[in-house]
Amino acid sequence: MAGEDTTSSFLETPPLKPLLPESLTTEFLHATAARIIDATWSSGLPQWSWGEGVYLLAEVRYHELLGVKPPQRLLDWYTSKSAVTSGHINNVAPGAAGSRLHAAGALDASATNASLEKWIMAPASATRAANGAIEHWPESVWADTCYMMGTFLLNHGVGTKNSYYVEFIGKQLVAHIELLRNSETHLFAHGSHRGEALWNYWGRGNAWMALSAVEFLDACQELKIDVETVAPIKLALKQQLTALIPLLPDYGIWDVLVDHQVENAGILESSATAGIGSAMVRAARHLPEISSELTQIGSTAIAAALTYVDSSGVLTRTSAGTVLQLIPFGYSVIRSDRLQLWGQGLALNAISTMLNPDRNFVAFN
Repeated sequence: MAGEDTTSSFLETPPLKPLLPESLTTEFLHATAARIIDATWSSGLPQWSWGEGVYLLAEVRYHELLGVKPPQRLLDWYTSKSAVTSGHINNVAPGAAGSRLHAAGALDASATNASLEKWIMAPASATRAANGAIEHWPESVWADTCYMMGTFLLNHGVGTKNSYYVEFIGKQLVAHIELLRNSETHLFAHGSHRGEALWNYWGRGNAWMALSAVEFLDACQELKIDVETVAPIKLALKQQLTALIPLLPDYGIWDVLVDHQVENAGILESSATAGIGSAMVRAARHLPEISSELTQIGSTAIAAALTYVDSSGVLTRTSAGTVLQLIPFGYSVIRSDRLQLWGQGLALNAISTMLNPDRNFVAFN
């Protein structure tokens, strides 16, 4: 394609020398987690939306991993939300952590759970593609949807032992795979526009898809269900992660568009790297035939991502909320100069993964 604008790529700050996996000692991981948590609450969680949802699920699971009660400020955040109105799929995301707190008896989230269940299942709440995929916006299917909606229904389904919710997400994943997965590269487009996939292999979108698949497989394992969607989801996950491995640069951070598209080459995306790395390590249990490589590359990516957690606890080089871009250049000009809640959550999620790589994080252990 002629006329590419490589200005952003040319001006991008060079990468840092990455930490190595052996640097991720228990002490280092806990110290980094503490900084991330403090920085996030100091910055604030102002609304009931997807950034807060991604972060809160990661923090709740971190405390579960430690075997300690969630801090009061986290519980107060939920109890201060007197009314939950969704209106968009992004606003389902905070329900995931809330449902886990409810199942553990730490919080009464029954009203919130019921509200979100009703909204998701109501046909008029969100438009759907011809194959049934819930659209992020009318006539637009996004990878983001699978995580923002999926984490709530999967965790809620396991917490209530309701396999219907898990099976529902399995069908949604298959529908999204059908529309967004490239059959040649095995990578995922960020989304589709008016029924056509836009083949921009956005890093965080690939993280959302990989993590959603792992969450689904974990939920199926915990509830001991074997539905027909397991096989195609597992195959798509295996092929996606295998395709991502050779695209990881020596400095350990995937580009904002993971295939090194010329306008985005060298533009780092730390949150995507933390998410994909975590998905690889967690997927190793479900893909034993490539478990060694997934663990090695996933750990390398997580170590590199955590290199970008600064002294104040902020995961730097995390791109801002990113709407679907019609052309690749659009991804090269997204700001990445301040704290983003999804970056904080994906970094904390990666830390928990490294603390216990074999843990089923959807289960209530």
